[in-house]
Amino acid sequence: MSMDTLQDIRKALFTHADGDYKAFQCPLMPTVDPATVIGVRTPVLRRMAKELKGTAGSQALLCDLPHAYFEENQLHAFLLESIPDFTAAVTAVDAFLPFVDNWATCDQLSPKAFKGRFADLLPHIRRWMAAPHPYTCRFGLGMLMRYGLDGDFDSVFLEEAAAPAVTEREDYYIRMMVAWFFATALAKRYEETLPYIAERRLPLWTHNKAIQKACESFRVTEEHKEELRAMRRKR
Repeated sequence: MSMDTLQDIRKALFTHADGDYKAFQCPLMPTVDPATVIGVRTPVLRRMAKELKGTAGSQALLCDLPHAYFEENQLHAFLLESIPDFTAAVTAVDAFLPFVDNWATCDQLSPKAFKGRFADLLPHIRRWMAAPHPYTCRFGLGMLMRYGLDGDFDSVFLEEAAAPAVTEREDYYIRMMVAWFFATALAKRYEETLPYIAERRLPLWTHNKAIQKACESFRVTEEHKEELRAMRRKR
């Protein structure tokens, strides 16, 4: 099926609509209006993005913001992943992030051009984390979690993720990402991260959620899990 125009793309999306999948998916994304969800599975969307890459349809979709459907947001995110140039990828991400309205699109957006460019990416990560838009902030935290806890790790990243400007924000999806960040940090950098739990440097909800997620991880040892469980805080 041709996907040269936005209408072609939408027609193709609806041919892959799965009502059962939509019924499963919508409760997981409470910020998304169910009327905007078609119910297309992720492997199908990724295949469509590959077919769209470099076509007139791709340009039509990328210029059509805000999108009418959740799946169009997903296609947009997957198309951005294939941009080879780092600067172009950052520019395209900046144009898209203000329109992201859910955790799924936010978390699945991961441009391949960012890999191996952490030093160049870090200023943008910090800029995204400071943004007022919740999913831009969440995206920045996600990129710091993805790229800042391995070989390029610096303890200052823990301080930045625990900063009140981030942790005291009301949005549930930011708080959840902070908890996920620290759970991952406990898995990868236990000794450096433990003081943030032991010294109660995180808000109570985030503190307990980080412990919960760390204890659910196969990457955290049983000994460390036992230690973390003892640090749970009562409300």
